[in-house]
Amino acid sequence: MAEKLDFKKRHKDLYLPKEDPALIEVPPIRYFMVDGEGAPESRGYQNALQVLYALSYGIKMSNRSAYPPEGYVEYSVAPLEGLWDSAGGGFDPNRDHWVWTAMIRQPDFVTEEVFRQAVIQVAKKKPELDFGAVRLAVYEEGLCVQLMHNGPYSTEPISLAKMEQFIAANGLVDDCGPERRHHEVYMSDPRKTAPEKMKTVLRHPVKRA
Repeated sequence: MAEKLDFKKRHKDLYLPKEDPALIEVPPIRYFMVDGEGAPESRGYQNALQVLYALSYGIKMSNRSAYPPEGYVEYSVAPLEGLWDSAGGGFDPNRDHWVWTAMIRQPDFVTEEVFRQAVIQVAKKKPELDFGAVRLAVYEEGLCVQLMHNGPYSTEPISLAKMEQFIAANGLVDDCGPERRHHEVYMSDPRKTAPEKMKTVLRHPVKRA
């Protein structure tokens, strides 16, 4: 019996980095993605999360259907991830101005056809959700600096400062913009984890000076 695919275990460099900043070349990765604007507590963001999880778990369980996807493999649903910016570019303390892409990684067997069929099936079971904005896309992230941030989201500036120092000391330049944004991978569920025990991968796009 084949071992179940677990992205966190297979790709520890992407999901379990150390607390000190390090350079990484991120390969192209397939995601379900939803774009939006507003604070994380906004209705749009919360709908995006529910849609992403509903589709991801729907496909995970699709091997029990009469017609499982071709090439299906047993796997664990990947962590929630997010790309972040603001309407004006860069950090904005007004959370209503935040621009985001919420996303969950998908196995390679999830093709456009598998995605379309999943939307049809899951939307029937979850008519209260809006599936209109979700898409399947490959995100090509490229060269980044990343680390594991331990603690609540509110203390992320401490880790971001460490990343900025690393970038300056290693002949790198911040490459954030419309195409490449600050990236977070949520390794902990904030509903079940004490703030001081939270783990979040922080990833920042860079280029060589």
